[in-house]
Amino acid sequence: MGQTLTEKILDDHLVEGELTPGEEIGIEIDQVLTQDTTGTLVWLQFEALGLEEVQTELAAQYCDHQTYQFDFKNTDDHRFLRSAAGTFGAHFSRPGNGICHNVHKENFAAPGKTMLGSDSHTPTPGGLGELAIGSGGLDVAVAMGGGAYYIDMPEVVNVRLEGELPEWATAKDVILELLRRLSVKGGVGKVLEYTGPGVESLTVPERTTITNMGTELGATTSIFPTDENTEDYLSRLGRDEEYVELQPDDDAEYADEIVVDLSDLEPLIAQPSMPDNVVPVEEVEGVDVEQVMIGSCTNGAYEDILPSAKMLEGRNVDKKTEMIVAPGSKQASEMLAREGWTAEMMAAGVNFSEATCGACIGIGHVPASDSVSLRTFNRNFEGRSGIEDDSVYLCSPEVATAAALKGEIVDPRNLADELGDLDAPGIELPDEYIGNSESDLIAPDEAVDDELIKGPNIGDVPLKDPLGPDIEGEALLKMEDNITTDHIIPATADILKFRSNIDKLSDFTLSRVDDTFAQRAKDNDGGVLVAGENYGQGSSREHAALCPMYLGIDAVLAQSFARIHKANLFNFGIVPLEIDADTYEQIEQGDDIEIVTDVADAIQSGETEFTIRVNDDWEASATLDASDRERRFLASGGKLTHTKQQYEDDSGAAPADD
Repeated sequence: MGQTLTEKILDDHLVEGELTPGEEIGIEIDQVLTQDTTGTLVWLQFEALGLEEVQTELAAQYCDHQTYQFDFKNTDDHRFLRSAAGTFGAHFSRPGNGICHNVHKENFAAPGKTMLGSDSHTPTPGGLGELAIGSGGLDVAVAMGGGAYYIDMPEVVNVRLEGELPEWATAKDVILELLRRLSVKGGVGKVLEYTGPGVESLTVPERTTITNMGTELGATTSIFPTDENTEDYLSRLGRDEEYVELQPDDDAEYADEIVVDLSDLEPLIAQPSMPDNVVPVEEVEGVDVEQVMIGSCTNGAYEDILPSAKMLEGRNVDKKTEMIVAPGSKQASEMLAREGWTAEMMAAGVNFSEATCGACIGIGHVPASDSVSLRTFNRNFEGRSGIEDDSVYLCSPEVATAAALKGEIVDPRNLADELGDLDAPGIELPDEYIGNSESDLIAPDEAVDDELIKGPNIGDVPLKDPLGPDIEGEALLKMEDNITTDHIIPATADILKFRSNIDKLSDFTLSRVDDTFAQRAKDNDGGVLVAGENYGQGSSREHAALCPMYLGIDAVLAQSFARIHKANLFNFGIVPLEIDADTYEQIEQGDDIEIVTDVADAIQSGETEFTIRVNDDWEASATLDASDRERRFLASGGKLTHTKQQYEDDSGAAPADD
């Protein structure tokens, strides 16, 4: 039997296990990336492990979220990250150089490589044939130290593309169509592997838009085969020598197949406040729009902004609508400026932002109260834009620009008919990608620092005690389905500046759900959390597990967990137990919860079924789905403690992570 492309890459990097869906495997990691909201913990954990030098082929530290540096704490973090990159041997991308996924794609992503990143949109370079997976920062730290990355072998789903995109339909509409069909939970436990004759009609930038937003499906990662388009794109980047032809075998077997006829697609839009709330643009035409934003790691590349510039040429943004462009990289900004498109867009009424993630996580360009914002971003979770009860729509740059011109949501096909001289811009790649990255991307052999520089806001990584026999406490908070990591630890500027200070950051834990939670957790000396389905979806930030642990949370009872967050709960010693819908409905906030067994003994001996007693009145069953390795993490009080001990026991060898 032949292999899928995913299986081929995993097989080449396999160090433990077998490629059987659901079975745990360990793989060698070639590249790692981290960014400024997660990177401080990555390097503090790397330091805590006693490691001295990066062991992967390549490591890159980007500063892309808090680039505006509102507070010395932000700037201190960036200085610490530069010093960590210099001390341990990583590339360092300076604030303003661009979003990690875009800059990595331009400089380092390569076919056939494996990559681990402490950002949920790490799968972006799957459009180049790289198998890239988002994870918690501690997993990145261990991989950087030479340890394997462990994950349950996902199912590989064949997304077969047929036909070609018609005018005004874009790669963004491909992934929106999949979200419409599958929902934000439809990709959980799966890799989406794109095949079929439609693949060759898509450029690499279009492919990376699709793989980037595969994260919103809950997918482990997404990947395209490589072909002449891949080779051409790498050539335009000046990296021809990195091309490798990668295709699945003709007789490869997939767990499932999804067929998308590109020819049938039309402009789509995700309504508030979930990426899978997708409808044709025509269905919501006429909604007044006060803000339009082009950018983010999904649609902030040169190829994404150029169509917008062409649509705006000789025209003006509607007077009641503000339009902002936030390029994905400084390279994209520089190229647009050199070609005159920046001036053209400014003349049309567009404001330009620094190349940053900022607005995507609610840092800058926060929408007005009771207003509609159209964005080319990947997430529109309620409140993520920086204001509660926001109304954010997700769409392609073409749909966003049409709205900016009209002042309301409009299908660009209808706007073209109305204006009479508006042509579909299509996608255009430059002959070559130019830009002076030398000053903003510092290689390890050019390091500015050779020792760590820690400002007063940078603390130590807290550790949890080894697991004891008892878990009991109050159900401090009962939550609904699809609670995101933004709900657990908000990423707004006033809060995220404390990402290196867990004692202070923990005060904001779950504040968007209940602003009394942190104090109640302290007063009760911890407790348990109760949630519905897909708990912890969204960003990979491990603070969403670390801060509850710091507040004394011992367990989370949920109907289901998002992949990365579940791994982070194991990493920080919090027991993730799954409960059924009836149990969830019966438990009330404030109930007393007790796990009726010697928890430490049961977890270490491999028990999967646990009895929970509620108010000393009734009982229900809860399930622990954990590998032997994850059980050892829980017993030790978390992965950091466990891995550090392994490292010390091995007398300086790379961490085994077992």
